[in-house]
Amino acid sequence: MPHETALISTIAVCLALAFVGGLLAFRVGLPPLVGYLVAGIVAGPFTPGFTADTKVAPELAEIGVILLMFGVGMHFSVRDLLAVRRVAIPGAIVQIVVATALGLGLANLWGWSLAGGLVFGLALSVASTVVLMRALETRGGPGTPEGRIAVGWLIVEDLLMVLVLVLLPGLADSSSDVLATVGLTLGKLALFLAAMFVIGARFFPWVLQHVSRTGSRELFTLGVIALSLGVAYFSAHFFGVSFALGAFCAGVLVNGSHLSQRAAADLKPIEDAFAALFFVAVGMLFDPTILVREPVRVLAVLGVIIVGKSLAGLGIVLLLRQPMRTALTVSAALAQIGEFSFILAGLGVSLGLLPEEGRNLVLAGALLSITLNQVVFGVMGRFAERRAA
Repeated sequence: MPHETALISTIAVCLALAFVGGLLAFRVGLPPLVGYLVAGIVAGPFTPGFTADTKVAPELAEIGVILLMFGVGMHFSVRDLLAVRRVAIPGAIVQIVVATALGLGLANLWGWSLAGGLVFGLALSVASTVVLMRALETRGGPGTPEGRIAVGWLIVEDLLMVLVLVLLPGLADSSSDVLATVGLTLGKLALFLAAMFVIGARFFPWVLQHVSRTGSRELFTLGVIALSLGVAYFSAHFFGVSFALGAFCAGVLVNGSHLSQRAAADLKPIEDAFAALFFVAVGMLFDPTILVREPVRVLAVLGVIIVGKSLAGLGIVLLLRQPMRTALTVSAALAQIGEFSFILAGLGVSLGLLPEEGRNLVLAGALLSITLNQVVFGVMGRFAERRAA
C-alpha cells in the first residue's frame, strides 16, 4: 500500500473495527471499551489479516490520550472532590500503596527489577474513571452518595497517576543524580502550573467567551480542540511535562468557564472517536498468546485487580466509618484497570523499566477485569440488597 494512504487506511479500518467490536460488546452487555480493545487485537501484528500502521496508530492514540485527559479535566470539580475528601483522599492513597505492594510482590516473584515492579504495581493500582462512569449510569448515576465517593476516589487516583507520569522519566534517567533530576522536574512542573493557573485561568475563558460571541458553532468547537491539543503540545515542548498533564490542566481551566458544558458537549463526539482509536491502538500492542503461555501469571494479575484491590477498598472504607453500601460500591469500582494503566505501562516499556511481558499482563488484566466488572457490580449490588433486607 502506498505510504501516503497509511493514515487514511489506519483511521478507516480501525474505526470500522472499533464500531463493530463496540456494537457487539454492547449487545452482550459489556462496555464498548472491551470491543475496542478486541478490535485492536484484530488489527494488530499478532493476529492474521489486516495490520494497522504501527507508526501512525501510536500517534493517533496520543491524540486520544490528550482528548481523554482534557475531558477528565473538564469534568473535574474541586468542590465535589472536597465534599468527599475525608474518604476519597486517604482511601485512594492507602489503596494505591496496597495494590502497588501486591504488584511489586508478583514482579519480585517473577525476577523483575525493583523499578519494573513499581511501574507494574502502579499500573495495577489505578482503576478507570471511564469504566466506572459507565457502570454508575445504570445504577443510580454518579450523583448518589456512594457514587460521589467512588468517583472522587478515582479522581484522586487519576491526579496521583498524572504526577507519576511527570516524575517517572526523571527517575528513570540513570545518567544523572536522582534528586537533582526530580528537583528539576518538579521545578518545571511548578513553572508550568503557575503559568497555567495565573495566565491560562484568565486567557482560556476569555478565548471561549470571545469565540462564543461570533455565533459560529464550528469556530467554537475548533477553539476547544485547539486549546486541548495546543496546550498539550506547548506544555511538553516548553516545560517538558507530559501531554496528559497539559491537556488535563487545560480541561480544568476550561471547566472554570460558564461555557464549559457547551465545550464538553461540542468536544464529546471527537473525544469519543479518538478515545476509541486510543483503545484500538492499545489492543494492537497485546499479544493474546500470553493467555496460553502464562495463564498462571494472568490469573495472578487478575486476582490482584479483582480480589486484592476490592478487599483493600472494602476494608479502607469500612475503617473510615462509611456505610456498607458505600464500601461495596467503591470495592466494585476498584475491580478493574483502564486508560491510566495502559499509559503507565507503555511509558514504563519505553523507558526500559518494565519488560514487554509486563505490558501484556497489564493489557490482559485490563481486558478481563473490564469484561467482568459488570458481574462484580451485580454481585456487590445483590449483597447490599440482602443486607438492607
